[in-house]
Amino acid sequence: MSRFVIFSSLAAMLGTAAASATDIPETVWVYIGTYTSGSASKGIYLMEFNTRTGALTNKGLVAETKDPSFLALHPNRKFLYAVGEVSEYQGKPSGAVTAFAIDPQTGRLTPLNTQPSGGTGPCHIVVDREGRCALVANYGGGSVASLPIRPDGRLAEPASVIQHRGSSVNKSRQEAPHAHSINVDPANQFACAADLGTDQILIYRLDPTTSKLTPHDPPFVSVAPGSGPRHFAFHPSGKYAYVINELLCTITAFRYDPAKGTLTEIQTVTTLPHEVRPGYTTAEVVVHSSGKFVYGSNRGHNSIAIFTVDEATGKLTPAGHQGQGIKTPRNFSIAPTGQFLLVGNQDGDSVSVFRIDPSTGALTPVGEPVAVPRPVCIRFYIPEK
Repeated sequence: MSRFVIFSSLAAMLGTAAASATDIPETVWVYIGTYTSGSASKGIYLMEFNTRTGALTNKGLVAETKDPSFLALHPNRKFLYAVGEVSEYQGKPSGAVTAFAIDPQTGRLTPLNTQPSGGTGPCHIVVDREGRCALVANYGGGSVASLPIRPDGRLAEPASVIQHRGSSVNKSRQEAPHAHSINVDPANQFACAADLGTDQILIYRLDPTTSKLTPHDPPFVSVAPGSGPRHFAFHPSGKYAYVINELLCTITAFRYDPAKGTLTEIQTVTTLPHEVRPGYTTAEVVVHSSGKFVYGSNRGHNSIAIFTVDEATGKLTPAGHQGQGIKTPRNFSIAPTGQFLLVGNQDGDSVSVFRIDPSTGALTPVGEPVAVPRPVCIRFYIPEK
C-alpha cells in the first residue's frame, strides 16, 4: 500500500471490506468541511485521528474559504475539492467549487483555482473514480454539473450543467427542484442524483473522457410523494443502493443493475423509533465497508439510526439508535479500518466518535465530542509517513 492514501469512503475507494488495522497507520487525518456564515468557522479544518484508540484531536484551520460545506478527495492522493455553498459567485447567480493542493507532510491546503458550480447553493460534491471530473449538486438552483479536472488538479469550467424540472407535494420544501447529492456508481459509468424537490433519483450516463453527463433512459426513479430524497450510497457489492429521505425520515433500498444503470425499489423503512415529529429531518446515509450495516443521521431526534443488511436481498432491518453527544448530525464517515464512526454535530459545534461493534453494528461513544465550529462534512486522509 502507498504511504499516503486518501479515503473519501473506504468502500468507495477500495470496493472491499475495510482493511485490517495492521494495514492502516496508527494516525490518520480528517478534513472537516463547515459553514462559515453566522458561525466562528473560517473554512476547512484538520483533525488527527488515532485508528487504534479512536482519540481525535483538532489541529486547526488549514484553508480559509467561505461555506465549504462539502468536500471530495481526488484518487491520485494530491487534491481536495470543496463547494462554496453560496448564491452568488463573481457577481452572478451561482455557487463555487474550489480546488486545493494537499501538503502530504502537514495537511495544509493551497488553493489552486475556483470555478462556478453551475447553480446556486451547491451542497454536495464527488470526484469520479478515474479522477477526471468533479460532480456537483446545486440545491438552490436545482441543477447538477460536471467540471473537468486538469492534470495539475485545477478545475475547468463546467462541461455539463443540467437543470432539473418539477416539484412535489410538500409546498414549503418541494416547490421546485433541489438537487441534494450526486454519486458515481462502482463502474464509473452512471451517476445518481437525489433531488429533494422532485422526489426523484435522476440517473445520468457519465463519460469520464469528456466529463459530460447525459440523461439516461429511463431518466429517473421516483420515491413516495413528499419523501424528499437527500443523500445516496451504493452497497460495496454494487448490487444495492440506498437513499435517505429527508422529509419523511425514511431510507429507501434499491436493487441496482450496473449493466443497465437502473434502480428498482426493494423497501422503505423509517429511521425513527416513532412517528415523524415537527422539526425532524434526516441528513446522511452510509453503508459500512463490510456491507453488513447501513447508518442514517436523524436531525431533531439527534441520533444515528442503525440497520443490518440482508446481503442476499439488500433489505434493511432496524437495529437501534445512538444519540449520546449528538446534536443536529449532518454528514458522518466511517474510519479506514471500519472500526469507528465519526459524526459532525452541526449545532453542537463538535465531532463525536463511536466504536462500531463488528457483529451488530451498534455504536459506543469514545471519549467526549471534539470542538470544531459548525461541522458539515467529514473526509479521511492517510498522511505520508
